[in-house]
Amino acid sequence: MASSSSSTPPVMPPANADLATTWAYLEEGVDHIMTKLQTGVSYSKYMSLYTVSYNYCTSSKMHGAGEQAGLGHRTGANLMGSDLYNNLIRYFVNHLKTLRTQSDALQDEPLLRYYAQEWDRYTTGANYINRLFTYLNRHWVKRERDEGRKGVYPVYTLALVQWKTNFFLHVQSKGQKLAGAILRLIERQRNGETIDQTLVKKVVDSFVSLGLDEGDINKVSYEIYKEHFEVPFLEATERYYRQESEAFLAENTVADYLKKAEERLREEEDRVERYLNTNTRKGLISKCEHVLIREHAELMWDNFQELLDYDKDADLQRMYALLARIPEGLEPLRKRFEEHVKRSGLASVSKLVGEGGGAAAENIEPKAYVDALLEVHQKNSETVTRSFRGEAGFVASLDKACREFVNRNTATGTSTTKSPELLAKHADALLRKNNKMAEEEDLESALNKVMVIFKYIDDKDVFQTYYTTKLSKRLIHGVSASDEAEASMISKLKEACGFEYTNKLQRMFTDMSLSKDLTDQFKERMQQNGEDSDLNFTIMVLGTNFWPITATNNEYIIPADILPTYEKFTKYYQQKHSGRKLTWLWNYSKNELRTNYTNSKYILMTSSWQMAVLLQYNDNDTLSFEELATATAISKDYLKQVLAVLVKAKILINDEQDQYDLNPSFKSKKIRINLNAPIKAEQKAESADVLKIVDEDRKYVIQATIVRIMKARKTMKNNLLIQEVISQISQRFTPKIPDIKKAIDHLLEKEYIERVEGTRDTFAYVA
Repeated sequence: MASSSSSTPPVMPPANADLATTWAYLEEGVDHIMTKLQTGVSYSKYMSLYTVSYNYCTSSKMHGAGEQAGLGHRTGANLMGSDLYNNLIRYFVNHLKTLRTQSDALQDEPLLRYYAQEWDRYTTGANYINRLFTYLNRHWVKRERDEGRKGVYPVYTLALVQWKTNFFLHVQSKGQKLAGAILRLIERQRNGETIDQTLVKKVVDSFVSLGLDEGDINKVSYEIYKEHFEVPFLEATERYYRQESEAFLAENTVADYLKKAEERLREEEDRVERYLNTNTRKGLISKCEHVLIREHAELMWDNFQELLDYDKDADLQRMYALLARIPEGLEPLRKRFEEHVKRSGLASVSKLVGEGGGAAAENIEPKAYVDALLEVHQKNSETVTRSFRGEAGFVASLDKACREFVNRNTATGTSTTKSPELLAKHADALLRKNNKMAEEEDLESALNKVMVIFKYIDDKDVFQTYYTTKLSKRLIHGVSASDEAEASMISKLKEACGFEYTNKLQRMFTDMSLSKDLTDQFKERMQQNGEDSDLNFTIMVLGTNFWPITATNNEYIIPADILPTYEKFTKYYQQKHSGRKLTWLWNYSKNELRTNYTNSKYILMTSSWQMAVLLQYNDNDTLSFEELATATAISKDYLKQVLAVLVKAKILINDEQDQYDLNPSFKSKKIRINLNAPIKAEQKAESADVLKIVDEDRKYVIQATIVRIMKARKTMKNNLLIQEVISQISQRFTPKIPDIKKAIDHLLEKEYIERVEGTRDTFAYVA
């Protein structure tokens, strides 16, 4: 016979061909697909292979091979399927031995390239072969698996199992060759080299594909990936970063290290995205966080103060972001930040007070004081927002520190009432007509800043009383910047502390409105009666319960010029509101007198006492101290202060002792001259009055709170009652325990509550 250089393609066997003939034909096709698929397989060839596989699996039914074999219940299809399946295993084993031999001499990147190339060829071929044996999968394999034979798999899965057993594990067993090669590539990338990430991804993905869940072959198992790659990868990562971070910190600053750690964490996140399985992310990032952050956390904590001191915002942001990743990483920062803010606040006030100490603190300017507090708050509030992302723990630290330095500093000394007093005075200055901010339309912003400090004031009732006193004077003297600004401030206080806190303030505005109507009605009545007055006047009738005003130095002889109007209004009011008593508060009255004896006409703005004195000079040019005392009935001590102001203003001349002459040569650059400046004694009295009012109010608040609690609880132990009282009142002020005990004793005495019989420390509500 003549030989030919090209082998003749095998002839497709008949439908009833035996195993040897059938397999010889199938094996040639399988081998072509597994090794020469790139040259292609014709559709007709592929269909003939499929048909031969199908014919062989089904032909035995026609032969009744099952019965001949004496297996009765097992058909021939089962037996023939087994033969084909076992031949496929033998083929895969032999094919993989060849690959194994070729791979033995390779390592590192060449090994990975060979592995990836053969993996692509093998899995692509196995996919085609899996479809060739569709009938085998659907019937024989399914039946075997249904009967519990776990070692039997669909053809594609069988191919993967054989790859794992006969190639993958063989290569891995030689010193973790595959995983080691990947880890060395990753280390090179961490060192700044460029690597073939697609190659790494292909090999790593194959580790996942080789996982097999025996219970459910459609389910992915990560056992192979974890054991052969993830575990050694995480160990290598830990070693690498521990060594790198220690070496880096030995030669660089903590600020530089923060950038490095941030960069490394970002790289590892990116690594997961590019070529690792997503299940590795949690373990990888956790490992990196431990080595890069947790192991150096104390160094970061210790360096935090320096970053704060030098306003290193970017570094603070990095430190926050890094330490936020680990449990308890931020707590030491929060504590250090709180101390920092507190120190800054105390230092700011100390700088303002200066070396004068107590005396300087006593005369501290309210605006400067509030501005100093605000500056510290604003700067650190910006740090919380910008560097610590407004995190609740840092907000709480800021608030706690601000509460500390706002209420207790070198300006306040041991007093808890100084800050609320200065804040109320600052608010008063803002809300007055002569305030520049009203003109600049920044008033609303300034009032919002007042509320920032108000939030931290412990004794809000002290602020309330000072504010009410100042508001009463603004309203009485008509010096409010605007009704809108006043309403805005009351609205802010109401929002912060509730309706009850601002109830009196709102009632004061109601009284002002009613007083205007009352004055208009009285003037109208006078006109109707033909009693037109040559006086221009406004009368305010203010409710005793809502206005913090008291009569001081109030006894004096009402000047004849205003006496008729005074008497007519008193009569009119009593007819209109019988049963109500009017108390005239001359110390709050303001008057304007026009000069007729000077060349220029001046308007003198005076107090009631100054008016009483000056009106005496309508009939006299010179009067002695005694004559003035008799004519006005002003107390002599107070009269001396009144006269001193008039002499200083050069309205009166006091050349001879106890003799006061009207100055005929009086001149002034101003037409309107304000003589009504507060006398120092009055200013000191205001503070004393406020604190007295606060003390009285607190007694009632504590008593009312105890009654309210006892009414709800019926019985209560002493300590629990005290704690509950403190809890309920602390939003307004911090009650002292001795004051609470006094209130309890008072209520026992008044029989609002009683001691429970047989106990020493339990009280009961008396209904």
